[in-house]
Amino acid sequence: MDFEVNRQDFRDTRTVDSLPVKLAPGQIRLAVERFALTANNVTYAVAGDMLDYWGFFPTEAPWGRIPAMGLGSVVESAHPDISTGGRFFGFYPMCSEVVIEADPRGTAFTDVGAHRAKHAEVYTNFSDIAADIMFRDDRIDEFLLLRGLFMTSFLADDYLGDRGFHDASQTLITSASSKTSICLAACLARRGHRSVGLTSPRNRAFVEGLGLYDEVLVYDEIDQLDPTVATGLVDMAGSDTVRSGVHTRFGDGLRFSMTIGATHWEDTAPGGTELPGPQPTFFFAPDQIAKRSEEWGAAELMRRIAAVWHELLDGTDRWLTVVHRFGPQEITAVYHDLLEGRSDPSGGFVASMSGEALR
Repeated sequence: MDFEVNRQDFRDTRTVDSLPVKLAPGQIRLAVERFALTANNVTYAVAGDMLDYWGFFPTEAPWGRIPAMGLGSVVESAHPDISTGGRFFGFYPMCSEVVIEADPRGTAFTDVGAHRAKHAEVYTNFSDIAADIMFRDDRIDEFLLLRGLFMTSFLADDYLGDRGFHDASQTLITSASSKTSICLAACLARRGHRSVGLTSPRNRAFVEGLGLYDEVLVYDEIDQLDPTVATGLVDMAGSDTVRSGVHTRFGDGLRFSMTIGATHWEDTAPGGTELPGPQPTFFFAPDQIAKRSEEWGAAELMRRIAAVWHELLDGTDRWLTVVHRFGPQEITAVYHDLLEGRSDPSGGFVASMSGEALR
């Protein structure tokens, strides 16, 4: 079964039975064990055309398959160098199984299908969790929920730190209750850079309770910020209203405006809005991976990421509750709660298309 979303109307969804596919030489079949569902999946839909997230697992128009970070096992192989078994982390469709054209890379393999040619390797790679220094068996679900989001946050922090935060003494983070924002706040706190979380009234108490932000404000309080303080913006919400409010408040005193997410997807104008201050720029994490891999080496980059990651993982019991969901009906319900911003920020959904309990 495959969960699909109408690319012209994100509220329109369906679950379809997967058609039987006979493997061609070089292909493998993966059974999808589980996958994470977060607000980041909404961002994948919103940016699906711009960044070709819809192209990861194409299907018939107007439908699309939103990628999700998950675990799968090779249950059938027509590749001479890939055997069945193992558990592999990567981007999967929200489905029960997927067939890919695979190319082995050490303990990992890469999806080399023609439709993946223009995608960065970080999006096409499937890593063996047995060889992944970020994986912990006692934190399987937290690994799925946060690994990819933390990578983005670590790299955004590294990108800004490498540039001295463009001389900003504080950074505003919108959608402060989102998991990507929480990971970024943890990275900023670790380096001693002041952060201000912007959130909704409903989520304010949760964000304050994290103890990661130096200050927490709701969106209607943006006009209380001191415009003379050198400030940067990392926008996880993608809201034109919020972004405009920050840019208007700080004007040319805003040192940078970085866009990462789109949790407020219905408040995003197609062409954007002309704003005072710096031009908002989209942060593309694979570019920073490529830069640091060249400067430090891929192994050293992963070592540095893992060191900070395990510190974060040790503290997740304070603010993250894993919630399991099974089958197409429950997956559909979770997706709609995330799409409409109804989900509890302390919850983290890990789903399986089958009705069986996750091991």
